[in-house]
Amino acid sequence: MGPWLSNLLILAACCYECRGEDSVIQPPGDVITTEGEQITLDCQFDADDTRNLYLFWYKHEVNGFPKFMLGRFSFGSKNATEFKDRFHAHLDADSKSVPLMIQRLQLSDSAWYYCALRPTVTTGYTASLQKLFVCVI
Repeated sequence: MGPWLSNLLILAACCYECRGEDSVIQPPGDVITTEGEQITLDCQFDADDTRNLYLFWYKHEVNGFPKFMLGRFSFGSKNATEFKDRFHAHLDADSKSVPLMIQRLQLSDSAWYYCALRPTVTTGYTASLQKLFVCVI
């Protein structure tokens, strides 16, 4: 097989897996509220296989790195230790949503919040599909 043909096959495989069949959708823009209030950050998803879902929320502070907050799965859930008390999410496979509720808002909650869906393809390019959500308090 010539080098051009193998490159074409690799390109075709990458394009096939990156079509975006599974995705998350978050409303654009900032959320502005006050300390002590409760907010819900929306996250809709589109996935072919709703029986085997893995959805995650991450918090990304200025000059920091994304921190895992919580995961919601078809078979259970997990919260990082620092996000157990005031942070809640419910995976609803029927409405294809996993909204994040933050109670008793604090100034330290100001950050970007990412909703991510684990890809179903396990070969080739498998970066999580995600979209930025900004929360300003």
